[in-house]
Amino acid sequence: MVWLVAALLLAWIAWGPVVLVVAAGLLCIPRLRWWVQDRTDLDRRTAGWVAGFVVALVGAVLVVPDGWLPIPPAPGVMAGPSYAGRPASARPVAAEVVTNPHVAAPDSTTRPGPLGLQPEVETSWLGLQRCGRILPTSRDALVALCTGRSGESLRVVDPASMRPTATRDLPAPGKGGCTTTGFYLDDADRAVVATADRQVVVVPTAPSGKDAEVDLTTELGWDLKPWIPYGDCVVDVVPDWPGRLWWVSRAGLVGTITPETGAVEVLDLDEAVAHGLAVDGQGVYVVTDAALHRLEAGADGVPRDAWRTETAGPSGSAPVLVDGGIVAVTDEDDDQLGVVFVARATGEGVCRQAVFEKGHGATGSDLAPVGSGVVVTNNDDYSSPRSTLLGFTSSPGIARVDLVDGGCVVQWTNEAASPGSGVTASWPQGLVYAWTKRPSFTGVSAWYLTAIDVASGRSMWSVRTGTGLLAGSDGSTITLGADGSAWLGTLAGLVRVRDRS
Repeated sequence: MVWLVAALLLAWIAWGPVVLVVAAGLLCIPRLRWWVQDRTDLDRRTAGWVAGFVVALVGAVLVVPDGWLPIPPAPGVMAGPSYAGRPASARPVAAEVVTNPHVAAPDSTTRPGPLGLQPEVETSWLGLQRCGRILPTSRDALVALCTGRSGESLRVVDPASMRPTATRDLPAPGKGGCTTTGFYLDDADRAVVATADRQVVVVPTAPSGKDAEVDLTTELGWDLKPWIPYGDCVVDVVPDWPGRLWWVSRAGLVGTITPETGAVEVLDLDEAVAHGLAVDGQGVYVVTDAALHRLEAGADGVPRDAWRTETAGPSGSAPVLVDGGIVAVTDEDDDQLGVVFVARATGEGVCRQAVFEKGHGATGSDLAPVGSGVVVTNNDDYSSPRSTLLGFTSSPGIARVDLVDGGCVVQWTNEAASPGSGVTASWPQGLVYAWTKRPSFTGVSAWYLTAIDVASGRSMWSVRTGTGLLAGSDGSTITLGADGSAWLGTLAGLVRVRDRS
């Protein structure tokens, strides 16, 4: 009987849920069912060995530190291709580079990603922690903001071993609060984090000496509770060009912090905010459920609304800067998702372009800037990781919209499905990377990193990164490392994809 169970288990791991369906169907045959029943008796000694092995295995997994084991595969590891397509060639995208002088490293868009040359997929199991945002430091280490059942944490990760070298637990969100999403690394590799208890803290992520360990203790902090009421929370925090900190709350409070004095100034937009901020040398951009705003501050740090441009509906993405002095957001009008381009200087609407099929388009992820345009991802039909169980996926669609001669043009639409996540562009490679999932009639949930050509919209290659519910990203952002690797936090840990050297 043991060999029969082992064979069924191996077949289930290889081919997924369809094996259980076939096995259940075979048991409907009386003669086969009787044959199995005659062999189902287990003596106590065998049962004890099996139970002891299972207990020992579970115990070993529980005591092993985070990051020392790969993410275990879910059933269906042989049900789909492990690699599809062919390697791409680098075709750089011409784009204006906006460099904030107060951040540690340039944006992922300026770094190369994998080209698909026999890509290696490596994973690091962090239990049930999802690292939604991963940022590289100037020393090429990684700092991740992670969320799990026990709460939120800030982690420093060694990119070579993929293991956490330091962890700091963050305050848990209170009743009605929201999880932490706003953080960045300043020019001294310090993590500036907006915590769930309405504070902004500055945490060094570099070791204090040559052989010293990273000590994630608070170096500076500002308590925003006098300005942000209970039940509200900070959505994002960013630095502007003079070095002033800007923050925005879910209820629409926008404020500045002057680091030298700790002075806090606040402006109430009285409009709900769900997404992060964008910043350039002239101001800060925030999109609410009703409008896109450009905010400025004088020498006294008091924020003011430079202009306000109404949108047709709530935006599903944060503002993103586009070449030619343009800022782009999304909105939804008459059940149709659209991309909106607005002049940064005046707030004048330049154009709006509908994307995807009416009634089947929505997004909750950020746009990827590609020169004079953006790439938008369709997240319609995605509500939670459970919506991708048993081979199901979200509505397909990844589209590029460009600003051409003062009007909007859909350059291409790709039919890949990317549930819950957006795409990340690599300007040096001329590719955008998406975390995709193919529908499967066999019930296998296989996830892929897919590279799409920026110019044509053609899928160049896809490599399987995992199977099962925990291989999904649930909104995590793909980050490109300094060595050309692509990183993403799944529901069970970290995944790295890089070309074979």
